[in-house]
Formats: sequence, structure tokens, C-alpha cells
Amino acid sequence: MRDPVPFLLAVGQAWAAAGLYAESHPARVRSLQGSVDALQELLEGSSGVHFSFVGGEVIVGNRILRDLRDWDWAAKLAALGVERLEFHPPVPPEALNRFLVLVLDRLKQGDQGAPLAPESPETGIRFGRLSIGGETPESLIRPGLWTTVEYNLAPEVEAVRWMQDQVASSDSLPVVETETVVRSLALAMRQQGELLLPLIALEDHDQYAVSHSCNVSVLAMGLADYLGYAPREARAIGVAAMLADLGNIRVPREILLKAAALDPAERTLVEAHCTEGARMILDRHPRMELAAVVAYEHHLDVDGSGYPATIFRREPHFVSRLVRICDFFDAAMSPRAWRASMGIESAMDLLNEGAGRRFDPDLVMPFTTMLRQARIKRMAMDRPVVEVEAVSGLEDSEAG
Repeated sequence: MRDPVPFLLAVGQAWAAAGLYAESHPARVRSLQGSVDALQELLEGSSGVHFSFVGGEVIVGNRILRDLRDWDWAAKLAALGVERLEFHPPVPPEALNRFLVLVLDRLKQGDQGAPLAPESPETGIRFGRLSIGGETPESLIRPGLWTTVEYNLAPEVEAVRWMQDQVASSDSLPVVETETVVRSLALAMRQQGELLLPLIALEDHDQYAVSHSCNVSVLAMGLADYLGYAPREARAIGVAAMLADLGNIRVPREILLKAAALDPAERTLVEAHCTEGARMILDRHPRMELAAVVAYEHHLDVDGSGYPATIFRREPHFVSRLVRICDFFDAAMSPRAWRASMGIESAMDLLNEGAGRRFDPDLVMPFTTMLRQARIKRMAMDRPVVEVEAVSGLEDSEAG
């Protein structure tokens, strides 16, 4: 059977978008179509797929989807009486759309005590309470049966590119899409019980903004995980890291790609991306204080120097200091128009040299240790890389 994770993630994104946007809004229409496409791909060549939602777990057949143990919608579906959910082809797109809207409408009512009808009239879709001939729902969960998935980050890359285009061309900040991409990246980082760092190998200088946003988010979540943060907290840090360079959208493209040294006026424009990014976040989503703080502070050194210049030097927020390290490391590892990429060891040497002045020494050591213990997977922007090498000696596989 094909990997069911992309379908469930697409469904969650569709519910989130439908809860925020009007029926005709492009984000809602696009997310619903994404669910349809993902289901068609999942059911291709299959006689059907059967999901169960027990105790917050997502189960396909008798396999726990470990990658979705923190999928919020599992408990919500079970509370609505949707403990089992089956799809049998063919499933018309309009049938899936009606089912998704039905669930969302019931969730909006807040009446989770009344389960949905046990049988659905929709063609190819069945759902209801679990009934397994005397077996308890918990007996579906068999320890040791886990899914392992190969990820291709092309959808995430395309989503980040679209989000940045949306911010550049409108007053919107697609938070739902950002959180969905971060969750998808977080899932890609956990395979076979080890930490995997799927980093995008930059092949075109013009795509730096997209690759850098994804990579900094992955590195920040990896470090947060290594430090013992809960998955939800790590994803919040990942969102802040993803949006840290949002203000660069206001910097002229020719300056960002300039191969020569910047003149003072150009340098001022580049450095202004911190305040501009924080302003854009707060103007559009005032409650995203952490992301705004990180956008403002992620180029401040631990001793308070750096930019933007402040009247009184102060120590940046902890998450800003964390993202500062990840941002610097990926920037050093990425080839730019004016210089070649730096090796991993050289980048870590610079972090160690700057510890205590530029970088938080209490974060530099765990970051470099995390890199040595993780597996780094270098991926092209539009295709997966087959080979993954362990990072003993910090060798990583480059996208071909």
C-alpha cells in the first residue's frame, strides 16, 4: 500500500484551511483539491484503505503510524464517533469534499457528545464506531509495527515558494500553510527511531530564500528535539525559524543576488529585513509574538551586538539565539553568488570560535553534537536523494 501519511496531512490541512477561509477562498479550494489528489494517489492500485483512531493513535490496518502520533485530528475524529474510516475506490471528489465539510461543521458546533451517523451515504466512504467482534479497540495496536517512509520534499518546497509569493503580492501571511509545512518537515525528521535532517541542497542561487527557510526550520527543530522540547514546542520553534527571514521579501532581488560587496545603502536595506519581517508578522497575526521576536532578533549576537542596532544591548530571546546558530550554519553551508559553500567542519569551527560573543555557547555545543549524532540527508529541491550516509565524521550525501 502507498504511504498514507501525505493523505492524512492533506486532510488536516484542508480542515484547518476550511476553518479559516470562506468557501471560495483560493487557500481553501487548493487544500480541498490537495486532499482529493492525495486520496486518489493513495488508492491507486488498491482495493481500499482502513484507518482507525484509538487513544490519539492513527492506525492503518494493524500498523501504528508513528509519524502521526501527534496528529491532533485523530482524537477529534474519535470524539465525533469516527473511530474507523474506510475508503473504497472509486471515491468521487465531491464525496470526499462533503465528508470533510461534514466533519468540520460538527467540530465547529462544539457538540462532540453526539457521534456522526455510523454509516455515510457517500460513495466509497464508510465510517463509524469500532466493532471488531469482541476485540477491544486497543487490541488493534500491535507494538513493533511501525511505518517507515521515504520523503520527497518537493511539495514542501513548492508550498514555501507559494507562501513567500503570497506575502510578496498581498497582505496575507498563510499561517496554516506554514504550520502544515513545518509539521510535514517534522515528520520527515523521524525515521526508524533516529533523527534525520533532510536539508535542501541549493542548486540555483535564486532559490536561496526557499531552501534557507526550510533548512533553518529543520535545524531549529532538530536542536529543539535534542534539547528535550516536546514535539508541539519544537514545531513552534520551527515556525518561528521558517518565518525568520520573511522581511527579505521587501529587499530588491538584485541586492540579494549581488555578487560584489554591498555599499552602505544596500547594506542598510538588507539589515532592515529584521524589523520589516517582525512588522509584517505582527501586522497580520498579532498573536505570533515568538515568530516576530525571532524575526527581529535572529541577527543579534549573544552579547547584543549585530543588527538591528538597539539603544541598550540586551541578550536576545532564547529561541532567537537558537535560530541564530541554525541560520548561520545553513548560510555558511549554502553556495552564494559571491562565494562557494563552506564545509561542515569549517562551519562548525566558526560557530565554536564565535561561542560566547556571537553565539550562545550553551547552544553551540549541543548543536554540533546533534549534527554528529544525526543523519544528514541532502536533497534536491524537486526530487529525493536515494542514498543517505551516517554523519560519523560528518559526511553527508549530496543531491545529484
